[in-house]
Amino acid sequence: MLHITLADGSQREFPAPVTVAEVAAAISPGLAKAALAGKVGDKLVDTSYRITSDTPLSIITVKDAEGLEVIRHSTAHLLAYAVKELFPDAQVTIGPVIDNGFYYDFAYKRPFTPEDLAAIEKRMTELAAKDEPVVRRVLPRDEAVQYFKGMGEHYKAEIIASIPSNEDVSLYREGGFEDLCRGPHVPSTGKLKFFKLMKVAGAYWRGDHRNEMLQRIYGTAWATKDELKHYLHMLEEAEKRDHRKLGRELDLFHIDEHSPGTVFWHPKGWTLWQQVEQYMRRVYQDNGYQEVKGPQILDKTLWEKTGHWDKYRENMFITESEKRDYALKPMNCPGHILIFKQGIKSYRDLPLRYGEFGQCHRNEPTGGLHGIMRVRGFTQDDGHIFCTEDQIQDEVLAFTRLLQKVYADFGFTDIIYKIATRPDARIGSEESWDKAEAALIHSLDASGCAYELSPGEGAFYGPKIEYTLKDAIGRHWQCGTIQVDFSMPERLDAEYVGEDGARHRPVMLHRAIVGSLERFIGILIEQHAGALPTWLAPVHLAMLNITDEQAAYCRDVATKLQKALPHQDLRVALDLRNEKITYKIREHALQKLPYILVAGEKEKAAGAVAVRARGNKDLGVMSIDAFVELIARDIASKA
Repeated sequence: MLHITLADGSQREFPAPVTVAEVAAAISPGLAKAALAGKVGDKLVDTSYRITSDTPLSIITVKDAEGLEVIRHSTAHLLAYAVKELFPDAQVTIGPVIDNGFYYDFAYKRPFTPEDLAAIEKRMTELAAKDEPVVRRVLPRDEAVQYFKGMGEHYKAEIIASIPSNEDVSLYREGGFEDLCRGPHVPSTGKLKFFKLMKVAGAYWRGDHRNEMLQRIYGTAWATKDELKHYLHMLEEAEKRDHRKLGRELDLFHIDEHSPGTVFWHPKGWTLWQQVEQYMRRVYQDNGYQEVKGPQILDKTLWEKTGHWDKYRENMFITESEKRDYALKPMNCPGHILIFKQGIKSYRDLPLRYGEFGQCHRNEPTGGLHGIMRVRGFTQDDGHIFCTEDQIQDEVLAFTRLLQKVYADFGFTDIIYKIATRPDARIGSEESWDKAEAALIHSLDASGCAYELSPGEGAFYGPKIEYTLKDAIGRHWQCGTIQVDFSMPERLDAEYVGEDGARHRPVMLHRAIVGSLERFIGILIEQHAGALPTWLAPVHLAMLNITDEQAAYCRDVATKLQKALPHQDLRVALDLRNEKITYKIREHALQKLPYILVAGEKEKAAGAVAVRARGNKDLGVMSIDAFVELIARDIASKA
């Protein structure tokens, strides 16, 4: 008798070997219809998989994360099926699942057009509607190589030939199309209903620029119509919010071919930068950090000691002077240790917190650069805390609470917390790892934060917490982190004098809240769709006249406003052009200014201004003092 333990803990008995599909049918007709795959122990399998011994089993449906992955994997094969139907000369290569969808790479004699993409998607829908069964078979490796060569699929044959000769390979057939794949797949094409092809891009065969260029078709697939609709709406919103587009429209910055991967900040963009940097500088000052500044270029020997020269050199910009090798720093940590080592440090000095707006350079591949989100030259709100092992928990707890306040001020309240624990390859004693991991866990418990564990994802030198923001349209951005490091103080010989008079190694906590300022500003622009909160806005308001008769009055008002707040000048754009007032209002509204003030003869006579708030809200006529009070509250609220 065969005993199968289901996900709810119940057991089913069968007199003979049974497939996953048959188990689902024995439970209920509805489950049999909904089943996409099975999970036998930890192994994901097709519904046709035959169970021959006692085992735990989960039936995978669209409600499971694994079910969505199976749908996307199967939809990639449906894409290849449709391409081969419409373009028989095309060769299929690889088609994996990716975040939110899938892609498939093809070799074809001409570029695919948008019209081709529409035709392929239509054919996919037709093939799915046929509800053809997806059938698996296994061939010896060499037989599979010859099989695909005979079909003219030379890329597939090359992939299979790279598999050890003593291994078998699995193939999946749906209708007239058969493809190499380890699976699993949906039981039939009718399970694939909610998908859309997104775009075509170039991709080198096997990711090597020395190989031929292929065509990569991207698609997305979801379990329900509403999920697909929501995702496509999010993409539309993301396109509207694209920081590169808004950066041009709002005249904030540009990227230039003369310096790829670095940012040219325009006056308004640099004003925004300064608001972020000065805010973070106040955070340092109010929370016990001492701001420091290290050099840009450091000798090769330092990077050898830290291990970066061996493990990270290809991402470093290297230079030479007087027969000495140097590198532009890719991170600030070693410099902070060199500062810590100046002079004797006592246990009474700990915790010692350093903060730096450190400019770093990393030689990112050109294809990976993305506006100001991913660049080669960037500035971090970098900080390092030197402490004892007993101080780790308190420092991490304080850091998490500080980070939460900072994110809230910038408009982010939804934070995801993950603790990455010890990897297999690591240094340090098990006792120190136990203490570090426990400190991170207890600090988040004390913060009242729900968190996930990422087993084995910590750095080789210590565990870490990753703080991920969820933005206005549901995207995730990992910005903040705090990492426990036992290694670098050891490698660079940092020490302090303990209460016992002996020399001890400090623990080094690497911490960042916003991370790269460039990337964080890009996130801010997209979070607020360019309509930045008043406290961050590069220009607070525009002062407009209706006719030349009010020009002098508007100048006086602008001057008064710029000096109205004791600790912050109002950033005023004075527009006295001889243009229609409706034209000027519209132009400044497109710049997403928080306020537009207008003065005609009535306002001039009353010593007042007509006030419009962003979003075409007419706030009416008010005195200068009343408006100053209004905008002061707005700035202070950080709303």
